[in-house]
Amino acid sequence: MSQTLSASTLLAVPLAPLVGSLLAGVLGTAFGGNLIGRRASHSLTILGVLVSFVLSALTLSSVVLDGARFNETIYTWMTVGGLKMEVGFLIDSLTAMMMCVVTFVSLMVHIYTIGYMEEDDGYNRFFSYISLFTFSMLMLVMSNNMLQLFFGWEAVGLVSYLLIGFWFNKPSAIFANLKAFLVNRVGDFGFILGIGLIAAYTGSFNYGEIFAKKQELSGVLLPGSDWQLITVACICLFIGAMGKSAQVPLHAWLPDSMEGPTPISALIHAATMVTAGIFMVSRMSPLFEMSDVALNFVLVIGAITALFMGFLGIIQNDIKRVIAYSTLSQLGYMTVALGVSAYSVAVFHLMTHAFFKALLFLGAGSVIMGMHHNQDIRWMGGLRKYMPITWITSLLGSLALIGTPLFSGFYSKENIIEAARFSQLPGAGFAHFAVLAGVFVTAFYSFRMYFLVFHGKERYDQNPDVHEDVQEEPDPHHHHGDHSKPHESPWVVTVPLVLLAIPSVVIGFMYIQPMLFGDFFKDVIFVDAAKHPAMAQLAQAFHGPVAMAVHGLQTVPFWLALAGVALSYYMYIVNPALPAAIKRACQPIYTVLENKYYADWFNERVIAAGARCLGVGLWKGADQGLIDGAIVNGSWKVVARISAALRRVQTGFLYHYALVMILGVFVLMTYFVWLNK
Repeated sequence: MSQTLSASTLLAVPLAPLVGSLLAGVLGTAFGGNLIGRRASHSLTILGVLVSFVLSALTLSSVVLDGARFNETIYTWMTVGGLKMEVGFLIDSLTAMMMCVVTFVSLMVHIYTIGYMEEDDGYNRFFSYISLFTFSMLMLVMSNNMLQLFFGWEAVGLVSYLLIGFWFNKPSAIFANLKAFLVNRVGDFGFILGIGLIAAYTGSFNYGEIFAKKQELSGVLLPGSDWQLITVACICLFIGAMGKSAQVPLHAWLPDSMEGPTPISALIHAATMVTAGIFMVSRMSPLFEMSDVALNFVLVIGAITALFMGFLGIIQNDIKRVIAYSTLSQLGYMTVALGVSAYSVAVFHLMTHAFFKALLFLGAGSVIMGMHHNQDIRWMGGLRKYMPITWITSLLGSLALIGTPLFSGFYSKENIIEAARFSQLPGAGFAHFAVLAGVFVTAFYSFRMYFLVFHGKERYDQNPDVHEDVQEEPDPHHHHGDHSKPHESPWVVTVPLVLLAIPSVVIGFMYIQPMLFGDFFKDVIFVDAAKHPAMAQLAQAFHGPVAMAVHGLQTVPFWLALAGVALSYYMYIVNPALPAAIKRACQPIYTVLENKYYADWFNERVIAAGARCLGVGLWKGADQGLIDGAIVNGSWKVVARISAALRRVQTGFLYHYALVMILGVFVLMTYFVWLNK
């Protein structure tokens, strides 16, 4: 078979969802006259994503089996000097894997949305948005240059703004989408600075050309400092990743994104927006390998996120927010892997996490539907007998999340923990402790949610109407005080759950060998094994997925996970009075956690208030005082006063002018006489 891929076929991958999005968004809404109905809108968008997934799967097959590659310019937008601004595709094993993950999860979300959004007035608009989201992410991962990468980067941010605020009549949704937009702009400022530095010193946006000049970059200092340019550029790029992939302190937007409908929560958290930062750093591995300072920065930020965001998941009562904080913690794990140069492990965890996290979010949405739009896990319980498919798939997703041996999450998380142990960077000790402690925390909050939702006493009939803060639907006819019995969701909801549960269980077992210790990422991800030996040491210790699972039963992470599950079972099933007693005893700690480490308070009271004071100061002092007052108004006042003074001299009388002339001659004569003395 051919070793090259067809440009027209690759173009169809992102364009198919885009066409579906445009048809549903124009013809299916009031903007285009509502020419097509709901069935046509969801059929067109699902067809577009299905075509994209099939072509992505065929592309992955060609890349893996036949060694096919593609790295060409599709369209040249403009050339400024020697700097080319192009649209192009780079298709290798990393890109092809990301294409399959994005399109498969998106396809499951599209099908699921038919059931979940059935009664929503914005049905067609929602399908248009999620297809546009898929197009944006595909353009990001398929790019072969940093300009197109930035386009996809900003496009997913823009569409996430539309989706988080989808229910635009809901004030909390509008606040959440504005928060996501602003926080991401902070990260994107760093990102564009990094791109600018690299383009300025390499004269190119193209990945291949940039990587070819990496040795030249390593010897350049940032003008006016003793910092290496490559270090500054990589840190700036990672600041962009901190925004998109919600790393501390740019994480605050992600939990609030739960204000959007559940399908988009799954899409954002599993396969699209938050994975963009992890993908970008992995793609830029040749640059990051040049700077241990940048890698250590990445490592420490990831470790803090992995541990401390997990703590916040323990106290959440909104079923979606528990999973949201789980996403934050798991993104921290991926970032730790990036920091210790285990890029392939980070991408591997990205892939496994995409499946089980999409499964958990869609399972949560199924629970919300079955509970008549109640999201508070304190008023659930005993749903196992009412929702058997949702129950078993959610259990499988939870087992994968906590790293149970043989499940997909085990193979990726275990290698992240070991990679942190093998790393020689200064922050590796703290990172290893953080990811190890995070295993217990993850198991505890995951099964706290599982036991409260699916086991124990049935509490759905005790739900008061005062918990409106956890009601998802803005529809006033939906009260989560509805005490009718829970019910299983329709097949369009449960089929995606089953299809996502399968890779959540088996994909780690199937692909750990080629992706981590084979040639899957050969010539794609670059690691300096002499300076960063973690991957080499992992390879020495690996003896196959079965042996790894058996050995995993004897390791500290397994027993920590088991302890977390056992403790959650005791506290929420055996002795449900204990959590309240612990809360009373540890109220100060609980208050800190409940206020999310006061990150929002700091952002609103310090950063936002400081920015507001600065803005008012610039407005009042610089604009009104200096520019308008001193320069604009001051200049005409000076001219007016000089003119008024001159008017007094210009009397119009000839004898006044003659007198002035005589006085002038007298002064000049006196001056010259004095000079000649």
